[in-house]
Amino acid sequence: MPEAPVPTRGARAAAEREAPRSAHSRMPLALLGLAVALVLAAGASLFVGAEQVAPSRVLSAVAGDGGREAEVLVFDYRLPRTIIAIAVGAALGLAGALIQAFTRNPLADPGILGVNAGATMFVAVAILVGMPATVGSLVWPALAGASFATVAVLLLASTGRGPATPVRMTLAGVALAAVFGGVTTAIRLFDPDTFERYRSWVAGSVAGRSLDDLVGVAPYLIIGLVLVPVLMRPLNAIALGDDLAASLGVSARRTRALAVVAVTLLVGAATAVAGPIGFLGLMAPHVCRLLVGNDHLRVIPMSMLVAPVVLLVSDIVARVVVPLREVPVGVVTAFIGAPVLIWLVSGKQVRAQ
Repeated sequence: MPEAPVPTRGARAAAEREAPRSAHSRMPLALLGLAVALVLAAGASLFVGAEQVAPSRVLSAVAGDGGREAEVLVFDYRLPRTIIAIAVGAALGLAGALIQAFTRNPLADPGILGVNAGATMFVAVAILVGMPATVGSLVWPALAGASFATVAVLLLASTGRGPATPVRMTLAGVALAAVFGGVTTAIRLFDPDTFERYRSWVAGSVAGRSLDDLVGVAPYLIIGLVLVPVLMRPLNAIALGDDLAASLGVSARRTRALAVVAVTLLVGAATAVAGPIGFLGLMAPHVCRLLVGNDHLRVIPMSMLVAPVVLLVSDIVARVVVPLREVPVGVVTAFIGAPVLIWLVSGKQVRAQ
């Protein structure tokens, strides 16, 4: 049986040059597909819920003649929930893509690196000391906690010999998340009555939120979103290495500092509204890379579409998986994301990236 021909160096180089072109050509189709998926998921979010309502009544409510009960269900509950899920998903997807880019760690995620847990711990402390339990008030401790956790993970992973590798960052994040989670649990046990109504928030949920909650954190989301286009090209340069980035006129330290600010704003605001929702920032960038390659100019903006689709679908599942009651969406994303993390760690994805 004849052996398969071994690709020459020239053939391999040609294939490597062709890969970015192929990924670039897939970009419009991928954007169109994700936009359609987002519209379908948002529409399904209006029609599906723990309380069964005929689709005709939902359509009548949207048209303005569905009766008071149907209109309240759609406009006071499901529509705000859908909009908040889109905003929170976009924020966490962008944050995950940014973290993976500036740490050069394909396992990075606001949840895995302890950023969500840090924000949650600071919010729990704020509630314990008597801060008003409104989203507008809690966004500040959430931002402080997200910033503290991000810096702590980077410092801890950089200690000892050698650079901060992806595995070291992941281990540091898991360890700090366990510490932050333990402190949060201790605070909740210390004053269970105060924290009883925040149980679903701690698990991660977009249920029961209003558009006023989203408006309260909108300035932070907008600032974080504005920083993203500024960061995409410098992050592409950093992916080549700090020395080469410097030769291209890109300051790795300044870029990482600005990325930390953007991640803090996005994660802190999203956590203040919906609580800690894990694994979303891990999954979205990897889906984007499968679709359009590794270029941050494509991966980062597309993560803003992939993550809301995943969160909306997860929220729909959370509404119907248990009859007559709802499961926090953070539980569903954890069930989806944990196998993805195991696959990434055990497979060749980390080494390839």
